[in-house]
Amino acid sequence: MIQTLYIVIPARNEEGAIAEVIRKVPRRFRDDVEVKVLVVNDGSTDRTVEVSLQAGADEIYTMPVSTGLGAAVRAGLREAYRRGAHYAVMIDADNEYPAEQIPELVEPLLAGKADYVIGSRFLGTIKGMKWHRRMGNYLFTAVQCMLLRRFIYDGQSGMRAFNRAALADLEIIHDYNYAQVMTLNLVRKGYRMMEIPIRYQVRTTGDSFIRFAPYVTKVIPAIWREMRRPVSPKSMA
Repeated sequence: MIQTLYIVIPARNEEGAIAEVIRKVPRRFRDDVEVKVLVVNDGSTDRTVEVSLQAGADEIYTMPVSTGLGAAVRAGLREAYRRGAHYAVMIDADNEYPAEQIPELVEPLLAGKADYVIGSRFLGTIKGMKWHRRMGNYLFTAVQCMLLRRFIYDGQSGMRAFNRAALADLEIIHDYNYAQVMTLNLVRKGYRMMEIPIRYQVRTTGDSFIRFAPYVTKVIPAIWREMRRPVSPKSMA
């Protein structure tokens, strides 16, 4: 049976980087896996959509309103599920994460060893990350470790993979970002998480949306809300 793997790429004004990300996506790494690239256009005012299609994107989903990265990731993964994805990978559009390692990321899913896989920068290699960004990553990852009572190497990664059951049950409760609440949500529901090492390099084009003050003031309350929510039973989707 042919299984469909959707590569979900949320993007806002990433015309300078997204083409390389799309071109790096391995299309035929297994005979039984069909790969489709879905770009989530989150209110871009540049040539992101045009460049994506030229680079080989299969489908574009345009957000009705630009409300944030968390909302774009939520919409993209829901669309992948709705369109019949057996598996999905989400990867940032800024070319910081290695799209060529997607086969390694999804292998634990295909083998039935995990439901949710994170590409870990801190298990792999990191090039160009500034010290304050590294400290921020450590801090928010440590918070997740304490709340889940398990060790996590990289709770902030922008490269993650899901099987269909995890896609069906995943809830991202705020629009600004997804990184922390996604893992808290799935692990608390009983989904099996793994991390694999990846190669990471800081972006060379465009600008990151992350700013310290709004990040802290939006993310910490979202973590609090997620941990106060009741845990629903794991789906068999």
